[in-house]
Amino acid sequence: MPQSIFIIGPGFVGWNVLELLIPEGYPISALVRREAHAKQIEKSGAITIIGNLEDHDLIKEHTAKSDITINTASCDHVPLAEAIIAGIKQRKAEGKKTIFIHTSGTGALDDGAWGDWKGDKIYYDNKPEEIDALPDTAAHRDVDSLIVKAAKEIGEDAKIVIIIPPEIYGFNPAVKRLTVQLPMIARLALKRGWVGHVGKGLAVESQVHVRDLARAYVILLRHLETTPSKEFLANPYFFCENGSEFSWKEVAEHIGEALYEKGLIKDKTPRTFGKEDYGELWGEATGNVFGLNSRSRAVRLRELGWEAKEKSIWDSFKDDELPEILKGEG
Repeated sequence: MPQSIFIIGPGFVGWNVLELLIPEGYPISALVRREAHAKQIEKSGAITIIGNLEDHDLIKEHTAKSDITINTASCDHVPLAEAIIAGIKQRKAEGKKTIFIHTSGTGALDDGAWGDWKGDKIYYDNKPEEIDALPDTAAHRDVDSLIVKAAKEIGEDAKIVIIIPPEIYGFNPAVKRLTVQLPMIARLALKRGWVGHVGKGLAVESQVHVRDLARAYVILLRHLETTPSKEFLANPYFFCENGSEFSWKEVAEHIGEALYEKGLIKDKTPRTFGKEDYGELWGEATGNVFGLNSRSRAVRLRELGWEAKEKSIWDSFKDDELPEILKGEG
């Protein structure tokens, strides 16, 4: 019988992963916050648990009950990571093995450009020493480092990996969830009548379609199930990108063109966001979210046979995401 899976946060990413794992025959339980979302997840075939990321004992309990735990909820929530680790340690004490896939993000690679330059540095996931060398102050590193330390303490009784996606885009009609960044820029453009970027818009980021990313979890899980723990203790990191990159100025240009073609804005020429616009984006962290260099290469997943198959970020925005954004805007 397939191993049991506990998914924490089956939202934009996790729901797509769940949709692929259910047909594989895995018994899946999922932690969700809202009853309405629970009903949707149950229709997909999972058992739901109502709770939130602060429910330490609940998360520990269900991690301890499950052969596999997948966190797609938050990459910055230390208490959540601690609860999962506690559950894995309980399983170890009971003589049980565990697989744990944690979702982080390439925001950790941010070099502080705030849009003003294109970074030269490219990170490869077959060079874990470069990822380990990232400063403790880098985004997501507090949780990532906590998990890496715990993995070494637990040893070969658990296979623990960290999947690190870049900018995630795309839309799955079965899930009906949108990503955040591009829709946020588009909504602000509809409100302002023009489209913007942070600084000069020169910073560059890697990208992946959410359905390509979901397939990566499945391929990675199969690899974890059949590979000794030593491989992941030596290197827990897996990037996931589709081989293309964009600058944030290109994002503004493509969004502007798409809105202009539909007659929704009169000026498609990108502008630099003013500080007064940051409150409707990401506040003080706007430059880190919309102006970062974040260049990664998924060497290890490609070695496992994974490849990107979905449409480009620009076709996806025009064909799939923009119609959903406009529905939401009325």
